[in-house]
Amino acid sequence: MKRLAAIMAVASIVTVTACGTTGTTDTAQRGGGVYTTIDGSKQINASAPINPFNPVGSVFSGYNGMALAWPKNDPTDPNQFYPAIARSWSISPDRSEVVIRLQPNARWSDGVPVTSEDVRVSIGLAYTQGGTAYALDPKAAGAAADIQVVDPKTIRVTQGANRSSTFLANLLSTVVVPAHVFGKLLPANFWQTLKVAQHGQGAAAEKAKSQITGLAENVIAFDPGHDVSAGPFVLERVNPGAALLTRNPYFYARQNIVPDKVKLLNYTGNEQIWNYLIAGRLDNAPFTSVPTAVLDRIRDAKGSEVIKGYSPVAVSLAFNQSHKPYDNVHVRRAIAYLIDRAQVTKIASPEGGTPAVTTSGIHAKAARAWLGDAFDSLNQYRVSPAKADAELKAAGMTKRGGHWTLPDGSPWKVRIHVPASFSDWVAAAKSITSQLGDHGIDASVVTAADYTLYLGELADGKYDLGFWLIGLGPSPYNIFQRLYGQANGWQMFGGRLRHVAPGTEGNWMGGPEKADAGAAGTVDPGELTSKLNFASHDEQQRIVGVLAKVANEQLPVVQLWDYVNTQFVNTSRYTAFPPDDDESLRLSSGVWMQLGMIKKAEKGQA
Repeated sequence: MKRLAAIMAVASIVTVTACGTTGTTDTAQRGGGVYTTIDGSKQINASAPINPFNPVGSVFSGYNGMALAWPKNDPTDPNQFYPAIARSWSISPDRSEVVIRLQPNARWSDGVPVTSEDVRVSIGLAYTQGGTAYALDPKAAGAAADIQVVDPKTIRVTQGANRSSTFLANLLSTVVVPAHVFGKLLPANFWQTLKVAQHGQGAAAEKAKSQITGLAENVIAFDPGHDVSAGPFVLERVNPGAALLTRNPYFYARQNIVPDKVKLLNYTGNEQIWNYLIAGRLDNAPFTSVPTAVLDRIRDAKGSEVIKGYSPVAVSLAFNQSHKPYDNVHVRRAIAYLIDRAQVTKIASPEGGTPAVTTSGIHAKAARAWLGDAFDSLNQYRVSPAKADAELKAAGMTKRGGHWTLPDGSPWKVRIHVPASFSDWVAAAKSITSQLGDHGIDASVVTAADYTLYLGELADGKYDLGFWLIGLGPSPYNIFQRLYGQANGWQMFGGRLRHVAPGTEGNWMGGPEKADAGAAGTVDPGELTSKLNFASHDEQQRIVGVLAKVANEQLPVVQLWDYVNTQFVNTSRYTAFPPDDDESLRLSSGVWMQLGMIKKAEKGQA
């Protein structure tokens, strides 16, 4: 996994109604051309099935892959969406019920109408994968309890008793597949088995759960042989270098779709994307880490432009507090006082990030929306060698011969781990170790061969310090899960929260179960984070204020920079891309097309 895919995944990674005939459009008659881009969430796998449940499947979001709706990039409200397969939706005041109304003219690429049964089957398949709204445990937060087809274009979904504030968002993110293609993957007794799994008791319930999760492998491996899409495009062919998709004549908003085809080029890393952009081969590239020298070359390409917007992600230096001396808050604060975040950002991510104002656990834009004036009262940890010295002395450390030693007199060696393929993280880690070295701290960078290995070793508690993505909004629950969730020992089990010991069950951050929150007293950060999943907006705001203060004072991480969603477009062939700060910027070009963007450039326009 490369840098781009990781950002789009984390965390995270779209339409209007229309009617008309199925004939060839005027756009197609005058030649819509081939729109060329990449898929920011994954690389091409020519042998992968045309299956959205397969993690490397040949289904591309917004092109031949469709969800019920597409998330807007709102900094605080996770329930803001653009219509897609769902034309509209409503949720009851108590969050217990969502009614979804489908696009009246939506059809699959084989001409079959999209109906509520397609959604119902898609939900059934999602249950085999588990998680979010489709957890089999009835006590899980936000689990769907009942799915009812009201009519061919209306479906009702109820939420279980443990109601989540993100239930609507999780439901609208459901990927929709054709029942007449994928429905055979669900056995005839599936829905009865699901009821037993959710509402049964003892061995019967456990057996039913096993039967449903036992379907997962077959669902993931299923290959329909050819693409049946409800999106604006249909997969024509795929090879190791690219996937080619052609226009779906039955797409409900086909009058918005200008290109005749879309070509998704494969990539093996950021450098290949840079070369595509420098050569002017891409009409758009989603967020890609780019050093200044490379950006200048990209800008020189004819028609090349940069669009920037909000990205609810920040990068941090995280501590394993079960390892000494990082169990001591004075040590963590000392390191914070020694890191020049502006310098780190300038070296590592000058175009794709802004230096973190402070550590709050939240991207600065969202933090100001949640915290208001209280954001400015947080300790900013401006560079101060004097304050760092005081903190290290408070931790019992001693400076001898210009080098800091541990309280027992042994050498203090700081080792910062990063994945080798993340060039911006490697550059940032080197900058930090240089700054620490200037203050007499023996610091160096250790790289992991790839991101998968890095995450595995991080979770196993093998690192003292490592880089960690935080602030994955807009849901405040998701934001603080990164600091006070499974990685720090808090887990939901049987609908109840528990805290596990450091070094067990993925608890690599090793923070204390209780923390001093100043005026709020001693709090359980994990418990407060869990409450964010159910609380009203006003209560969420209060809790966010407490957790931001705890993160700021206890420093489980040092927030380094907040990402900027830097995208690249080329107006030589197409225009009408979304402007800076548009709410659609984190979505694919296929979604932009659905929303009526992307027009053919006039000759001589670029």
